[in-house]
Amino acid sequence: MSHRYSGGCDHCHTHSDKDPVDNHTCHCSVCKRVTGQDTTHVVFFKHGDLAVDNLDGLNRQPFNAQNPDGPLELCTCGDCGAPIMLDDKERRIRAIVPNLMGFDPASLPATYHAFYDPASGAPAPSDGMPVHAGFRPDFEWPAPS
Repeated sequence: MSHRYSGGCDHCHTHSDKDPVDNHTCHCSVCKRVTGQDTTHVVFFKHGDLAVDNLDGLNRQPFNAQNPDGPLELCTCGDCGAPIMLDDKERRIRAIVPNLMGFDPASLPATYHAFYDPASGAPAPSDGMPVHAGFRPDFEWPAPS
């Protein structure tokens, strides 16, 4: 069966037929450290809206090694090691990085820049999308599912 959004690897598949609650280009130091990218395209789905077909096949580790008790876990495939998703222990969101987690980035375009800090020395984004020091002002964490 085809799904609106799908990704994962050969061993662990994720999908959603619902739209995400947030799409942004992240400039935070944690995303830079974890992905090795200067900026990271991040997509949040409500926790219950992103399904995983092999949850037991995932390895979990803290997303932020400097905050190992934080709410987000990086889930990787137990067979091949591919990054699959970020899972929120509080069950609010599941997040994906389209270009690293098997999704089509063009089908989930970012709508703004998050966590941009001019003091970092990085050039200011110039693509016309809004730029914020954190999440967009109207962002609200979804209720746990």
